[in-house]
Amino acid sequence: MSAFTAIAVASRDAAPRVADVMHRGLVSCPRDATLKTVAELMAQERVHCVVVTDGAAAPTAVWGIVSDLDLVAAASVRRLDEQSAGVTAATPAITIEPHDSLQRASYLMITHGVSHLIVVEPSTHRPIGIVSTLDLATVLAG
Repeated sequence: MSAFTAIAVASRDAAPRVADVMHRGLVSCPRDATLKTVAELMAQERVHCVVVTDGAAAPTAVWGIVSDLDLVAAASVRRLDEQSAGVTAATPAITIEPHDSLQRASYLMITHGVSHLIVVEPSTHRPIGIVSTLDLATVLAG
C-alpha cells in the first residue's frame, strides 16, 4: 500500500487528489524570454519554476518548464541574458488533471524525473495550476 493510500485509509477519506494540493494559477513566460527574465520572475513571485508557453500567438500552449535547478545549471554554462527559456525548458511538459490521484502524480514525477507537473483542465487541456514534489511532501508530512 502506498503512503498516499495509507493516508486516505487512516483518515477514512478518499485518496488525496491533485486538486487538493495544487497551486492554482501559474507564472509563465514566452519561449523567447531570456533566462534573466525567468530568474526575475522566480524571484518576484517566489516560485521554483516558470511555465514556458509558445508565446503571444498561443499564450496557453505549454512548451515546457524551467525549474530553479535548470536555471542554476544554465547559469553555470554562460550568462542568463544569452539563453532563452524555450531552449532550456524540458519538452514536452508533463501534465496531469485535477481529479488524478497523488499516487499518479508521484508516478509521473518519478518516471519523467521532474519536480513539477502542469495541472490542466480536463475538457480544454488549458493549464490551470502546478503541483510540485513539495506539495506531495506536505501531504506525506501529515
